[in-house]
Amino acid sequence: MTPDERRQEEAARVLERVRGYEGEFVDFLTRMCEAESPTDHPETQGRVHAIVGPAMETLGYDVRIVPGRVSGDHLLALPRRRPRGAPYQLLVGHSDTVWPLETLERMPVRVADGRLYGPGSLDMKGGITHIVFALRALADLQLHPTVTPVLFMNADEEVGSPDSKRHVRSLARRANRALVLEPSLGLAGKIKTARKGVGRFEIRIRGRAAHAGLEPEAGASAILELSHVIQKLNALNDTNRGTTVNVGLIDGGTRANVVAAEATAGVDVRVATGEDGVELEKRIRALQPSTPGVTLEVEGGIRVAPLERTPRNLRLWERAREAGQEFGFDLQDAMAGGGSDGNTTSLFTATLDGLGSVGDGAHADHEHVIVGPSLDRCAFLARLLLEPALPVE
Repeated sequence: MTPDERRQEEAARVLERVRGYEGEFVDFLTRMCEAESPTDHPETQGRVHAIVGPAMETLGYDVRIVPGRVSGDHLLALPRRRPRGAPYQLLVGHSDTVWPLETLERMPVRVADGRLYGPGSLDMKGGITHIVFALRALADLQLHPTVTPVLFMNADEEVGSPDSKRHVRSLARRANRALVLEPSLGLAGKIKTARKGVGRFEIRIRGRAAHAGLEPEAGASAILELSHVIQKLNALNDTNRGTTVNVGLIDGGTRANVVAAEATAGVDVRVATGEDGVELEKRIRALQPSTPGVTLEVEGGIRVAPLERTPRNLRLWERAREAGQEFGFDLQDAMAGGGSDGNTTSLFTATLDGLGSVGDGAHADHEHVIVGPSLDRCAFLARLLLEPALPVE
């Protein structure tokens, strides 16, 4: 048997084993979705820990609860037996969801036509379920990764990981690679080899109030200036480069018969490369007022670096694509407009994102996981975990 034939046979065994877990996979994911865990209720993250923790312990992992300082607690799972000094691969997921408590009253978990519907099913309790069953398949088949899998599940990803980012950074710095179990992209299940960087800005304009009827010329309208600023910001959009600038919030003035003394705008920006982020931030900070008598202040910046197609990320993607071929999968990749913890891990180690469930409706009422393709992706994750270490740069 050739090496290629041996790998294909191994992939077939993994796929058969994972598909055999279907009922347990669905039951586990159902329990996960029924454990409501909104980001802004830190105490609820323990509900997810109570499901994932025992499952990881059964697989031979020590589970540590990492206290959150301004969020819910996080979960770190390390194999009890691991060679000293051996490289490790970081599996990244999150327990928090965007759904408020009692969402289940109007969106109960249900399975219909091969799809599991429920709050948080796709983003990303399905991805956590993949980790558990991929590791179980390897254990059942006595297949042992040479790069030790380590799980970090945080509690604040949906708000940008402000508390857990320091832990993600620390773990990624020492990891040989990071596999992020965010949902795949679209119904085609594309892998996310790139994500845009994210910035937030607040534009604050101060003018001079005056009576709009008696002496409007004595005033300097902050709202008028804001209208000019919005047009300047809109002109910074560049679809060819993947740069988007969106003024999503505006506020200003006190009464209709008063020339507005203050106005503000909240701005979201997305960039495809770090270089584009530096240039865009420079241009936004360089904005100057065109209305006499007003001042303009800019606060904020690029807060999340892009996940770019760096050479080490592309090497990991190529390995994943080749591993997918062993299953007969023609994996495709794409860029996602939103950020994830993969943006952070990519700064320090080879990263592949979107390895989680196939489905639709993240953050929407029809959120669901398509069970069959998701099981196949779970098997693919198990195979990817067997890849040898990437060369150290």
